[in-house]
Amino acid sequence: MTKQTDDEYATWVRDALKAIANQSAGSNAPERNHAEVMSTLERLLNPVICRRLGIYDWPPDFLLSVVIPVFNEEATIATLISRVLQVNVPCEIIVVDDGSSDQTAELLTAMAEKIPLRLFRHDHNQGKGAAIRTGIGQVRGNVVLIQDGDLEYDPNDYPLLLRPILENRADVVYGSRFSSNDRPVAKYWHQTGNRFVTLLSNMFTNLKLTDVETCYKVMRCEHLQQILPTLRENGFGIELELTAKLAKIEGVRFYELPISYSPRGYAEGKKIGWRDGARAIWCVIRYAFGS
Repeated sequence: MTKQTDDEYATWVRDALKAIANQSAGSNAPERNHAEVMSTLERLLNPVICRRLGIYDWPPDFLLSVVIPVFNEEATIATLISRVLQVNVPCEIIVVDDGSSDQTAELLTAMAEKIPLRLFRHDHNQGKGAAIRTGIGQVRGNVVLIQDGDLEYDPNDYPLLLRPILENRADVVYGSRFSSNDRPVAKYWHQTGNRFVTLLSNMFTNLKLTDVETCYKVMRCEHLQQILPTLRENGFGIELELTAKLAKIEGVRFYELPISYSPRGYAEGKKIGWRDGARAIWCVIRYAFGS
């Protein structure tokens, strides 16, 4: 049996606790929910283990701004927002509907009347980068996290991703889909292309990331606001532009953690394609030498 690292053990225990919490929340009285069960577990664990598992008290006045760019996600957006709300993190949810042509806009309008949801719209589809810029321009929190509108990424990873920032060990945290051996098997060419773009980006930024195109980018608001006026990518190239420009800020500390990931196919609504890969390579070079 191989020796587990502390982080691997913590991830295993955290997943076990989540499973227990979900089972308890579903089988007990209606008023019992996931957050209450997790709170009970927190009281039973010592502070060191809690921090390792991503279970801890939040600093006074802490607010996470969750920015969700959305385009034609009627099948998943309600479930995704429900999952975000279930995570025990003080947050504001900022959704930018990027000109959806299905029922996404109607669903979001109805949800905004019932839950604390800040909704913004583009009259026509401009791209993920444009939607992210709109969302970032509206944040009120201390830390910003980007969340896709599908179900590929698990909001239960928020506390773990926030830990390095709250412990003042990082300013930017990326959630990597590829740095853990415990993950679904991705398509060969998609993952290989991502690794190539990541390698190219690392060569110019002098970072050692494993997944530069991850959705889960968690950033201190002051650094993000510093580069916001210079952001220009409308499409998926925003991933490379953000990385290049954050890396140029003096003293910014990057951190990377493995995350849960459930990839979907094009039949289920996946939108990124080979043209976006070619654009990503161009963006790496462009923002390495210019602004």
